[in-house]
Amino acid sequence: MGRNIGAGVAGVVIAMVAVWLVQLVGHAVYTPPEGLDPKNLEAMQAYVATLPLGAFLFVIASYFVGTLAGTCAACAIGTMLPRVFAILIGCLMLIATAMNVAMIPHPTWFIVAAVVAIFAGAWLGTMCNRTTAGNDA
Repeated sequence: MGRNIGAGVAGVVIAMVAVWLVQLVGHAVYTPPEGLDPKNLEAMQAYVATLPLGAFLFVIASYFVGTLAGTCAACAIGTMLPRVFAILIGCLMLIATAMNVAMIPHPTWFIVAAVVAIFAGAWLGTMCNRTTAGNDA
């Protein structure tokens, strides 16, 4: 039981770090304007409205990579069915994404693509380690 809890926690941490790393690259490619305060929602809304397609694609990629990496790691560490970890990490990613788009409006296509990326990452993450598929400890 403890191993599975640790696997879930590790998967969530790995997912968050992977999202951060991909978005760090995205911010290097699409540098935010100097002086932009991320805590100022009005400024962030205005900034997001001006973002090019590539900037949005980096964010979507970060959701996919984060969910994939976190789910894959949790499946490799834990002994429960992979879908349990996929549901855990996928749901947490969906909640974080929903909070993001609730605070800062995004285009509809982005929301749909983000949800698809999270589901795809969670599903593919369960394929990383099929040796735990039959263990429900």
